[in-house]
Amino acid sequence: MWGHGGFWQAIDRFARHRGGNFAVVFGITASALVLGVGFAVDTVQLMNAKSALRAAVDAAVTSTARSITIGDITEEDAPDTVRAFLSANSTGGLLAYDEIVLDRLTIDDTAKTVEAEAHVDVSLYFPLFGMPNTRRVSNIGAAIYSDRHIEVAMMLDVTGSMGGQKIKDLKKAAQSAVEALLAGNKNPNTPRVRVAIVPYAEAVNTGKLADTVFVEQKNGPDLPPSIATPVSATTHPDNCATERKMQDGSADFSDDAPDTIRIVRRNNKDEQYYAKVNRDDRVGTCPQAGLVPLTADKDALLAAIEGFSANGVTAGGIAAQWGYYMLSPKWRSAISSAGAGDGPADINPKKVGKVAILMTDGAFNTAFAGVPVSKDKNNQPQNDQGQKSRSYAESICGNMKRDGIVVFTIGFALPNSESSQARSVLRNCASNDTSSMKHFYDVSTGPELDAAFKDIVANTEQLALTK
Repeated sequence: MWGHGGFWQAIDRFARHRGGNFAVVFGITASALVLGVGFAVDTVQLMNAKSALRAAVDAAVTSTARSITIGDITEEDAPDTVRAFLSANSTGGLLAYDEIVLDRLTIDDTAKTVEAEAHVDVSLYFPLFGMPNTRRVSNIGAAIYSDRHIEVAMMLDVTGSMGGQKIKDLKKAAQSAVEALLAGNKNPNTPRVRVAIVPYAEAVNTGKLADTVFVEQKNGPDLPPSIATPVSATTHPDNCATERKMQDGSADFSDDAPDTIRIVRRNNKDEQYYAKVNRDDRVGTCPQAGLVPLTADKDALLAAIEGFSANGVTAGGIAAQWGYYMLSPKWRSAISSAGAGDGPADINPKKVGKVAILMTDGAFNTAFAGVPVSKDKNNQPQNDQGQKSRSYAESICGNMKRDGIVVFTIGFALPNSESSQARSVLRNCASNDTSSMKHFYDVSTGPELDAAFKDIVANTEQLALTK
């Protein structure tokens, strides 16, 4: 076998050979070799330049579309923004500074797209005979922007098992999520993102919406009185509410407004009543923290979260119910009348993205609708409360998803004894995963909880660009 020296000596002898046939063959071979190498080098150069240009154009239109969506820039600012991104992405490497030329930029206000066409002239190392020394490479990139508004309802577990470090972790993660969600609001008068907070335990503290609640009296009816019956001022022992009940005592999964007139048949008589939400007379503990309907008031939301304290048991079906109400346009009048904000926007997927986030640290174990009045030896309501609570939550989540609400769920440090039931209901409640987005998070620590909320916030922003 030849060493390197022997190889090159053979080549040298071949090149010096004076035989006519060998000289011709060598000349042809050398020329073809040089042309082949040159063509390969230029091909790689052009391919790399095209790839770099495509990346630069895609980055420019994607970043510009996002900036329009979150309100950082207006559509009129888009050309300058695209040019700035092209310049930033053509510094060094294959595409030197200012080599990218923007040929066309189209902002389609109807389709909500940003489309850019750009080119770069690439110098060739080995131009073919008679050909120019440069080759033009072009690329077209497009991205969708959106004027969609976002409404987010966060249903957060403040039950007794959330005490100690866990409630601190929740406060930190939820407050960070609120700040991130509202960061894109540039005009306080026309916020693009609004957030509602629904703390829950055994019941939900309705705050300013207490007048939407029918307070049951012990041994009294489960339905509000007929609209024809004069009603004295309702006495509220607190601002809490449980499930809304149907005439047979079962849970009502609809998002009907509390001023909706219902028709119910009792005692063989047709009686109409308003669809207020029940406060079951068996409620023992009302959460201290009240819900906050949709708002862009960051300080109010952060203060509400800071006021969380852990107490009570887990009525997950009631949490899902009130999260649904906070996103339903049917509740707009009641919320506005209570001085609690403008209420939810109409359901219009092209204009509004609605998101629900349901978080718990354990299995749902408490329900009142459809649960007999009788008590067990510990003076607690009997029957399959846990099964009902989980079933109620899944039914309401199903209604939310049917109405176009995207549902994310988080299980936080789920105990081994309850993890199977809790994970099952959270998976069933969550929207279906996609190739780029998951909707159920199973986390164990405070940092993981914070990361889950951050991921959901990022996904929520992505939903703003999805039509």
